[in-house]
Amino acid sequence: MYAIVEIAGQQFKVAKDQKVFVHRLPGEEGDSVSFDKVLLTGDGDNITVGAPAIEGALVGAKINRHLKGDKVIVFKKKRRKGYKVRNGHRQYLTEIVIESITAKGGKKASESKSEKKEEAKADNDLSKHTVAELREMAKEKGVEGYSSMKKAELIEALS
Repeated sequence: MYAIVEIAGQQFKVAKDQKVFVHRLPGEEGDSVSFDKVLLTGDGDNITVGAPAIEGALVGAKINRHLKGDKVIVFKKKRRKGYKVRNGHRQYLTEIVIESITAKGGKKASESKSEKKEEAKADNDLSKHTVAELREMAKEKGVEGYSSMKKAELIEALS
C-alpha cells in the first residue's frame, strides 16, 4: 500500500517502513507524528483519490533524527561589472520513518471524475449565454450590482 501525502508543504509518495527526508518538523527525535492531508491512496488496483484530501485517512510516522542537508552554493555574477557574490545554504531537514497508512472513507477516482463532469456541464450552461442574457437573469433573481459585473462574476452569482 502506498499514499501521496502533503508534508510541510511538499508532496511525497510514501509506503510503510520508508525513510523520507522532509523540511524540519517540530518535535524531538523519537516522537510520533501523523499527517492527515492524504491526497491519494493505492493498494494494488484499488486507488482512492481525495478531493483535495481523503477524509479520515492518516499517515503515521516517527521522527528518526534532525539533520542538515548538503551544501548548495549560490553564485551570482554580472559580467564586465566587477560584481560577484558567493553564498552557501544548508537546508534543515528531518528524517522520518513511515509507520502506518490508514485509509478510511474517501471517493473512488471514477466517481470524482464523473462529479467534475457534472459540475462542468452546469457551468457550461450559463457560459453559453451572452452577458446581456446573464444580466437579465441576475435582474430576475434580484442580484445587486449586476450591471457592473463581468461575465465570470455573473456566472458565479447565478450558480
